[in-house]
Amino acid sequence: MPEIFVTLPDGSAKSVPSGATVADVAASIGARLAAAAIAGRVDGRLVDVTAPVTDGARVAIVTERDAEALDVLRHSAAHVMAEAVKQLFPLAKFGVGPSIEDGFYYDIEIDRTFTPDDLGAIEERMRAIVAEEHPFERVTLDKLAALSVFEGQPYKQELIAALPDDEELSTYTQGIFTDLCRGPHVPHTGWIKAFKLMKVAGAYWRGDADRPMLQRIYGTAWFSEKDLQAYITRLEEAEKRDHRKLGKELDLFHFDELAGSGLVFYHPKGARVLHELIEWLSADLYERGYQEIRTPHIYKADVWRTSGHWDYYQENMYPFQIDEGEGKEPTDYAVKPMNCPGALLVYRADVRSYRDLPMRLFEFGTVYRHEKSGVVHGLMRARGFTQDDAHIFCTGEQIIPEVKAMLDIVKFIMDTFGFEYTAEVSTRPEKSVGRDEDWVLATKALMTALEEWGLPYQINEGDGAFYGPKIDIKVKDAIGRIWQLSTIQVDFNNPERFGITYRTAENTEQQPFMLHRAIFGSMERFFGILIEHTAGAFPTWLAPVQAVVIPIADRHLEHCEAVRGRLGKAGVRAEVYADNDPMRVKIAKAQQQKVPYMLVVGDKEIEVDTVGVRERLAGDIGAMGVEEFAAKVLAERP
Repeated sequence: MPEIFVTLPDGSAKSVPSGATVADVAASIGARLAAAAIAGRVDGRLVDVTAPVTDGARVAIVTERDAEALDVLRHSAAHVMAEAVKQLFPLAKFGVGPSIEDGFYYDIEIDRTFTPDDLGAIEERMRAIVAEEHPFERVTLDKLAALSVFEGQPYKQELIAALPDDEELSTYTQGIFTDLCRGPHVPHTGWIKAFKLMKVAGAYWRGDADRPMLQRIYGTAWFSEKDLQAYITRLEEAEKRDHRKLGKELDLFHFDELAGSGLVFYHPKGARVLHELIEWLSADLYERGYQEIRTPHIYKADVWRTSGHWDYYQENMYPFQIDEGEGKEPTDYAVKPMNCPGALLVYRADVRSYRDLPMRLFEFGTVYRHEKSGVVHGLMRARGFTQDDAHIFCTGEQIIPEVKAMLDIVKFIMDTFGFEYTAEVSTRPEKSVGRDEDWVLATKALMTALEEWGLPYQINEGDGAFYGPKIDIKVKDAIGRIWQLSTIQVDFNNPERFGITYRTAENTEQQPFMLHRAIFGSMERFFGILIEHTAGAFPTWLAPVQAVVIPIADRHLEHCEAVRGRLGKAGVRAEVYADNDPMRVKIAKAQQQKVPYMLVVGDKEIEVDTVGVRERLAGDIGAMGVEEFAAKVLAERP
């Protein structure tokens, strides 16, 4: 049989028989690799192990150690779940069933609502399918044949009808279930050993509220039972840390449907945390040469037409009209979804020189975005939120040093709160504006800044803003979850649209670049992440109440109030627990409220003017003078 040669990831060449598959390549390398092969990459494309290889192809074997492996496993689990549903509910109609972060789902239409008992029965049927080790068999076919295969499945037929007539389609069959799918999949159902169905939710077909509501079954799948159990434990821990639950328990904030979805009301304690965050970061920014601005919450539509938001972002905005008086046409306005036009209008309010650059303007500006109700989620995805925005106007030569300076702020903040973090560079999206050369220059500048600063990064192709590329900073919280947080963007579009310039040393007019950056990102989102990261136990400097003063008896109450006053003058946020409860109950209340310090006052403490200090975690740490304790608290501020 004639031989062909393929190139392995280490650059070596491997000879295999003509017509060999990915599985054959794995077997030619070793029996252990063949047994571990889940899928393959051929010339960079993810394929099944049964996919053929061609002469000269670059071939990599995908095992469970590879990043893509879990997606392949979970997508396969979605098919197994759909087969189990089909066995139990033969008249079910199927939508789509992709893998998602930490799991998979399938959208399904049946003539009644799925119950918890149904999920249990589906899981049991899945286990039987897994035990039968059905292979996932791929078939290619044309559009007409595909429509015939999916007769009686209207959602599949709709997907097929929307495809070009000459497109080659593929289906996968395992057992009695056939699905329209690009693949790849694990070799057979026996690979899917550790899985669990999590919940059922409603989902409009194709995300359109005017289309049918399907039932979405969510599940998760892992390569081992140990990994599955660890994931379930993380979910249980995440539920305990849920910022919406803790927000209520700690009296930080609430949402009120009378006011509208996604609009947060901060209570005094929550407002104090935000105040401390803003004051802390503002002081740091002033030291770094930033200047603060404040801009309006609404603008005429002319501003948004100039910026491009009216054309590219209007579906996420809140437009309205203002009656300008008798005989005049109403004027279009919109509540701001972004702060950037305000900074541009501040910049262009005066003549600027190269000596003014870089000009660093920051603003804690509140914006409003029309998020769909299905994605609104507490503080993490709100419709009204405040951003720690800054806009830097600079020359092309200043982009790299300015971005590196922003990365220094990122490090300062992430280190302060104990977040591990990574970077991602997002490149030009399909829907975008601007010249190719500007995109190339800006994207390269972001990459160079990251490389010179020493922060590794990944590329996220096509996910930049419509006006320029960006760096996204992702953080890992205390229980291992990843959150997108900070963003740094280059904008060469709005400076041109708003016609801003600066006078060069040669007395000519030049257009500056504009850098957008938000380190906290949304203050609401950061607050929510911080609540869950700390489980509501904020560091002392940020806690809304840093200490509670607890009288042993009522006769000590007056002295406790005096202690609170002295602490307040020293800059310590303190409260007196004056309720007629036993001291142990007051201490338990302070612990439940995550107060960093409890100060016990009785006859002995009054006599020598001290307080008995209990720390939230360490317990009793001894007596201190009031001023000594205040100094200790203030020293904990970063």
